[in-house]
Amino acid sequence: MVQQNLLNTSNVEVIASMGGMTVLQHKMDLSTSPLTSRMEYYSAQMKVQKKQVLLALNGNSYCIQAGAMQWMSGQVSMESGVKGVGGFLGKAVASAVTKESVAKPIYTGYGEMMLEPTYRHIILTNVEDWGGQIVLDDGLFLACDGTLQQKVVARSNLSSAVLGKEGLFNLSIVGKGVLAIESIVPREELIEIVLQDDVMKIDGNMAVAWSGSLSFTVEKSGKSLLGSAVSGEGLVNVYRGTGRIWMAPVLYGGYSAGETVSTETAANGQTGTKMAKVDVGNAVDAVSSVLKMFK
Repeated sequence: MVQQNLLNTSNVEVIASMGGMTVLQHKMDLSTSPLTSRMEYYSAQMKVQKKQVLLALNGNSYCIQAGAMQWMSGQVSMESGVKGVGGFLGKAVASAVTKESVAKPIYTGYGEMMLEPTYRHIILTNVEDWGGQIVLDDGLFLACDGTLQQKVVARSNLSSAVLGKEGLFNLSIVGKGVLAIESIVPREELIEIVLQDDVMKIDGNMAVAWSGSLSFTVEKSGKSLLGSAVSGEGLVNVYRGTGRIWMAPVLYGGYSAGETVSTETAANGQTGTKMAKVDVGNAVDAVSSVLKMFK
């Protein structure tokens, strides 16, 4: 199949490539009107540009976020990624606690597939560079090689995590292959911290991703609750061991790199805190809803 006006147009540029994944960026949004021209003009000036991921299939497979596929060509087949009622229940629980979709379809075959355009920043990384396991903040997963496994990991101290700004669980990607994450923070702004039998403490959910080898807990910033209250920091996220961390330097208060801030909130510069995410309750509700479907 021959495609015209895709990679050979002056308005589309390749900004990243790894494995069979290619990130395309639209320099300007040419599909505009008098009503949207002002917004589109200033968006272009501030480098707010649409991005897409083009996946090349040569007998391999990709797992993508549900609803992310825009078009595909060639001999490509899709599987739901869910096996039986038990598999659906397990994925429903994982979805509730990690804020990801219940089922992530898997595409296999020979051809190409384009993912939906997004204004978020798309970051490609090789999971092997993270020691074979990377843990993601909520809402960051976009696509990965079909050879990679997805697991749900929990805090090692669940009681204090309930009171912190992080949830109880995160999505972990394990194996060898390429992962595409979708973040409101560009790669150029992410601070990379490399720990060697060391400790990193972060006030707030500013960590985008971290090595699965790191121990992640939520603890008091001081030696006592009184000391933590006096310091004004309260609880902090603590990463221990040997591995890497990607951290955003600045985020709107209460939000993570995987969450989209509304335009109203951004325009007003609001930085209020959000309530802690009690994921256990969400998981129970999800299981109850699924069980009702099979009665």
